[in-house]
This record gives sequence, C-alpha cells and structure tokens, in this order.
Amino acid sequence: MAVPQVVIVGRPNVGKSSLLNWLADKRISIVDDKAGVTRDRVTHLMDYCGRYFELVDTGGIGIVDVDDLTRHVEEQIEAAIDSADVVLFVVDTRTGILPLDSEVARRLRYVDKPMILVANKCDDETFDTQADEFYKLGRGKLVKVSTLQNRNRLELLDLIHERLPENLYYQVTPEEPTMKVAIVGRRNTGKSTFVNTLAQAERMIVSEVPGTTRDSVDVRFELDGKTFIAIDTPGLKRKRSIRTDIDFYSTHRAQRSIRRADVVLLFFDCTQRLSKVDKQLCKYIADQYKPCIFVVNKWDLLYGQMTTDRWVDYLRESFSTMWHVPIAFVTGQTGKNVKALLNHAQMLFKQSVQRVSTSKLNKLVRAALVKQPPPMYSSLRPKIYYATQVSTQPPTIVLICNEPRAFTPSYRRFLLGVLRDNLDFGEVPIKMYLHRRRSGDQRNETGVEEDTAEELARIQNELDAEGLNDDELESVEFDSETESFDEAENN
Repeated sequence: MAVPQVVIVGRPNVGKSSLLNWLADKRISIVDDKAGVTRDRVTHLMDYCGRYFELVDTGGIGIVDVDDLTRHVEEQIEAAIDSADVVLFVVDTRTGILPLDSEVARRLRYVDKPMILVANKCDDETFDTQADEFYKLGRGKLVKVSTLQNRNRLELLDLIHERLPENLYYQVTPEEPTMKVAIVGRRNTGKSTFVNTLAQAERMIVSEVPGTTRDSVDVRFELDGKTFIAIDTPGLKRKRSIRTDIDFYSTHRAQRSIRRADVVLLFFDCTQRLSKVDKQLCKYIADQYKPCIFVVNKWDLLYGQMTTDRWVDYLRESFSTMWHVPIAFVTGQTGKNVKALLNHAQMLFKQSVQRVSTSKLNKLVRAALVKQPPPMYSSLRPKIYYATQVSTQPPTIVLICNEPRAFTPSYRRFLLGVLRDNLDFGEVPIKMYLHRRRSGDQRNETGVEEDTAEELARIQNELDAEGLNDDELESVEFDSETESFDEAENN
C-alpha cells in the first residue's frame, strides 16, 4: 500500500501552492500572483504526530492555460483526486464565493473521500464571519487559516490527521530512497517523458511547448525492489532570457534540485547542437561536485544516421575537462537503455560514498611523488607529508604539505589524475585540498597510521574554520574547467 495522499484542489489563485509550502514549512511549489503557474502535481512527504502522508499540490481547476495545456492540467488534477485519501478544498476568504468555487464544489460532490474546506487568507478574527459563507458549498468541515499570518496551521494538520486512513502501515517510516537522481537540461530535451517512463505513469505533463514544466517535482519509483526519487526539473533558459518571476524561480528550483541530488543526469537532444545553456548547466553541476552522466536522448531519431562515436567526440571536445563523465544514449519515450542508465547512476553513487584507507592513499601519493617530483618553487622544494580522506559525496582528499602555493596548477592536475586513475573514484568529482602542516604535526608519508575519527574531524574543522582560504587551502578540481567554460561563453 502507498503512503496516503492529501490532495489540495481549488480554483486558480486561492493560495494552494502557498498552503503546501506553509504546511510543509519549506519552499517547494512556486508561488506567484499570476494564475496557472502550477501545472504538474507537486508532492511532499510529511510526518505529523507519527503518521506519514504525502501533500499534493495541483493546478487551478478551471484555468485556461496560456500555452493551450488546459487538458493536460485537468488530467493531472483528475489523477490526483482519484488517488487522494483526503481532499483539501481551498477557497479565498477575501473574494468570497465566486462562480468557479461553486463549480469546483459541484465537481467534488461525487468524490467519496474525506474532505476539508480550507478558507485561506483569514488573516485575523475579523475575517471569520466573512468566511462562514463558504458553508453554503457543503464540502467538508470548514477551517479558517492564513498562510501569510501563520494562523491555525496545527488545527488544519489535526483535521488532516483525523481523516487519514486507519492503517498501522502508515505509522511506519516509509522506506528511504536508495538514490535521488536529478534530471536536468535545457528545454524540450525529453526530461518529463523520461520521468514518466521511470514512473510507468503519466506523472508529468509532456508537450512540445517549451517550458511546460515549471516546478521541480519529486517522483518516487521502484527498480529491482529498490526505491528511488527522480527529480524532474524545469528546462533552463539563458540567463539573459530570464525575464519573468516564474523563469527566475524555475531556475533556482532546478539549481536546488542539483544540490540535493546524489547523481545528476544532464540531458541533451541528439537532434540539436549544444548551447550556452548546456555549458552553464554543466559548469553549475561541476561547481557542486555532483556525479554526472551525459545523457543523449531521442537516439531513435538518429539511429542508423549517425554513430555514437561522433556524439561522444562532440561532447568530449565541448567539455574537455569533464573527460571522466560517462555518456549514455537512450530513448526516453520507449525506455530503451533506461535501466542500464540507472544501473550506471547507482555505480556513480557508490563511488561517491567510497572511503579509501589512509595507508593506501599515502602509498599512492608517495609513488606519484617519486615518479614525477614537483618542480622547485623559488628556492623551496615542495613537500607532501601525508594525505587523508576527510569526507565523501564528494570524496574529499587533503594533502598536508609545507607550502600549498608551491604546487603549480599543472602538478595539482597530475596528482588529481593519479587519484582518479588508481582509486575507486574514476567517474565522480574529487575535491583535493592542499593544507599547510600545523606546528607540532610530525607525521610524514613514510609512517602514517590510519586516521582516527577524531583526527579526521579535527582536519575537517580546520578546513571549515579557515573558510577554504586559497592561501592555505586550495581546490584543484575545476581550475581549468572554469577557464574552459568561460572561454566557451565568450565564444
């Protein structure tokens, strides 16, 4: 049995998205004065008084979509109501009952589900009498709330809790997802179609209209008995093309989705050339040190006309410093190669949480120093005393040395390549820091024991306290990559 769903419905602009954000105590749905912003079903898993349920935000009933997606939005609303265990019928106290409210009430009359009538925008007691007129709608118990003034939130949650299905299963913590996968890319690369294929349902609206998806939407799905979350994100535009609040919020939702994902799938349309948006996205993923797979979608359109090698060469030339990123060719609409892609994503996730022993790491660094000693820095011979891994996701390696500035960028790239080629981090980003040895630390690479948890915590605290000061501590992962992206942007 699935976690029960509490579905939020109502006409446009009554505050449905604000209600979801308010109950969840997080910014999840985009909130804007413009009607019709929400199109897909936006969900959030909640725990209240030991009961788990999923809040579901829907589009406004009766909206005439500017991109002629009204039928698609209505289908998403119908699907949400059909799967609902509790329905929140939201109305606007300030405007009173409008004809569309009555139409929504008539539509819900045949819905045999527990229902709560939520009179929003009751900022204080003076609006309570005005809200009483909604009793005429006859759709569930009336509760007067204000998302803006944080009024009666617990009362509404208590009512939801009382109406949840009586089943002990719902009191058990839902299984944590094995992995969160963000699907990103510019517009019309087939992201929503891919998510629907994963979910084996019409979970997202799919249309040829650019910018159909506006929110970042979490979709749970199962594969081989494991639970995953696919995060569908809005297709991004060039920065100079962002002109509306909706575009702005969509961009930030997509960026937030990248930050909280375990693995990012960057989608490309095989029939289109790479754009500046692709380069901007790739740079952002790199800056966040996220494991990534380049996904060339809609490959069925070019099958037999172009070899995969040509696209691989094209991507490698365009993102020369991302040579470690694997490349997949899929057809999201039919599901071809989708399972293999997800299996590879799991491999990347496992790489990102790997830990390597201090002794193995130091043997590797010592061998690299012998094979290619660092060049002199003025009259100083650069030295690395020992190395240790202090964190995962991404794997973070700290090299304790005599002078961080003595190591040239090219030598740092050499060390990073050695780590990537010889450790279990072959396809994921690695953070590598050079840290000056503190006074009193006499350890060196010839006699380093395994670091204790306390020692790793001390090093990590030092990094945090110093704020990753470039004079003392320098990252080398994306130095050349940033230059490459900047040059591409200028070109």
